[in-house]
Amino acid sequence: MTESSLEPIGVVGVGWVGLVTAACFAELGHQVVAVDIDEEKLARLRSGEISIHEPGLPELVQKNRQRLRFTSSIEQMLASCRVFFCCVDTPPTYSGDADLSRVRAVVAALPEQGDFGLVMKSTVPAGTGASIRRARPGLAYVSCPEFLKEGSAVDDFMAPDRVVIGAAAGDEWAADLIADAYAPLGGTLVRTDLASAEMIKLASNAFLATKISFINEIANVCEEVGADVTEVAGGMGLDARIGRSFLDAGIGYGGSCFPKDVSALKQLAGNSGYHFQLLNSVIEVNELQKRRVIGKLTKHLGSLVGRRVALLGLAFKPNTDDMREASSLVLSARLQGEGAEVVAYDPVAVEAASALLPSVEMADSPLQALRGADAAILVTEWPRFAELDWDEVAAVMATPLLIDGRNYLDPVAVRAAAITYEGIGRG
Repeated sequence: MTESSLEPIGVVGVGWVGLVTAACFAELGHQVVAVDIDEEKLARLRSGEISIHEPGLPELVQKNRQRLRFTSSIEQMLASCRVFFCCVDTPPTYSGDADLSRVRAVVAALPEQGDFGLVMKSTVPAGTGASIRRARPGLAYVSCPEFLKEGSAVDDFMAPDRVVIGAAAGDEWAADLIADAYAPLGGTLVRTDLASAEMIKLASNAFLATKISFINEIANVCEEVGADVTEVAGGMGLDARIGRSFLDAGIGYGGSCFPKDVSALKQLAGNSGYHFQLLNSVIEVNELQKRRVIGKLTKHLGSLVGRRVALLGLAFKPNTDDMREASSLVLSARLQGEGAEVVAYDPVAVEAASALLPSVEMADSPLQALRGADAAILVTEWPRFAELDWDEVAAVMATPLLIDGRNYLDPVAVRAAAITYEGIGRG
């Protein structure tokens, strides 16, 4: 298939999901028209400036600038694209439901007449597609949820494990176009109905969050009985029915997906009259896990009033500057609530974190953060933290105490430097 025969693709919303989607389809040879209401963001993108920290994305946008067009006009997009991906944000409301106001705004902006298809990549509750089709009967609607991981989104897009496409009768032509667009990437193609496609996304994230909360509960029991959760998880993971992934104990999950999607699925069930007890526990365990670190500190230091505590890492995970639902937000607030002075270092998230944590001192290096600290907490498993010279760390800290919130560091190496080391569930 020649480049000229490839279907032009539209993308509405050029945040993290939308920009990755646009850049990757451009890399596959498609002409892509990306729409956003933020004129300042569009101007930066036209000049090749990427404000999102995502490995490989700036290079991909720069390489494919001739195939990428950025505009604030949906009409301009529809003039050349029969199908477009809706990639707008669906944040949680106070009730826990997904906020679909941006999705509704996209639908409202579409012309009443036209042979085009909306492909929903935003995470929406099951039933959203059916509702939109009832409101706009002439609109072809396809559900194609995203399964990208921040920090490896480009690689995940270009080598998917599965591509889920849901459509109702009569909209198969749009679903076929999307299946063709993804075909060069491989991965298992799942063609299903709208509600099932929407549920696959929510159920997948809820299950992964459940694995994390489960292993954190096991870690807490391990601390009581003297077992090592890393050994337990390794043994569990050898069972093919369980698997090793997402069995890493720590201080809980965060980010833009898991907290929102778990809450949305719980709320969806409740709105339907079903009490999803398991997800209530998953959420509770995750919140309590972040606060257990305070108990570890007081066990060693007593009162935290006037103590200086260093946070190593601020982003919710490595290889991103995303601070949404980051554990550092809860930890810093709890530490300051206990009277501690908090200093932090992150290699990429300092700018994003500064606005959220105005009373936290931001350091320029790990050693600057650790200097004079009474304790350090590893919050984000950035590789550079594993490369620290622990003898140097011990020399600059007022009290050499390290809480490894991700079980990421080598306890033997840390303890060899006369630093008190404590992980999560490591006996």
